Amino acid sequence: MKIKLYIEEAYNELVNKVTWPTAKELQNSAIVVMVASLIIALVIFVMDYSFEHIMELVYSLFS
Repeated sequence: MKIKLYIEEAYNELVNKVTWPTAKELQNSAIVVMVASLIIALVIFVMDYSFEHIMELVYSLFS
């Protein structure tokens, strides 16, 4: 009985109490996530590239 009540309450909450985003809001959110991901990837690439060259310089000084 508890499981049936739980499922009914969960369904009721999802159908009647949750505010679902529109397709346009989802599209805008997806674009924001893609742009942010690209910016973060670019920052990580620059940091990795810089660190690689700094370490090559350090190794060349001690070899």
